Amino acid sequence: MTEQNPWITKSTETKYENPWIRLDESQVINPAGNDGIYGVVHFKNRAMAIIPLDEENNTWIVGQFRYTTNTYEWELIEGGVCDGEDLLIGAQRELEEEAGLNANEWKMIIDGCQLSNSVSDEIGYAYVAKGLTITATNPEETEQLQIRKLPFDELVKLVMNGDIKDLLSVAAVLKVKVLLEMKLI
Repeated sequence: MTEQNPWITKSTETKYENPWIRLDESQVINPAGNDGIYGVVHFKNRAMAIIPLDEENNTWIVGQFRYTTNTYEWELIEGGVCDGEDLLIGAQRELEEEAGLNANEWKMIIDGCQLSNSVSDEIGYAYVAKGLTITATNPEETEQLQIRKLPFDELVKLVMNGDIKDLLSVAAVLKVKVLLEMKLI
């Protein structure tokens, strides 16, 4: 086995595009040497999640209806950070917009995870935010959010019970649990 790319791209055509995504279809020769197609969803923003923690290890999550899954979901404070925008500035904006919180301590805990690498190039990042102060929320017009404050340990239980399904939320919560146990945050 080799780690070199076994795919040969013959041509690529954009099939759909909007301000957030682009769908490309490529004519390829697959690793077996046969003709085929491959579709890739290109994300124009980077996914961002934030876990705010207060002095008692309480945190905040948001609930909202997700159009793509036709379900109501609880997840971390999340949003998109435009290409070219500083990741920390994007995280700070999302924390204030969705939870009405500012923080003076930030630690990146996930630096570029691949969220669905079989069909998309979406990359996710996550921060822990501490030193919190309360401000006003300012959600986007596409967001109708409920905000919930809870102990971090309760959030871990929601993840472990499968009540939180968003992959970036799951990964960030479990990583923070380990970092807290190791006293690294």
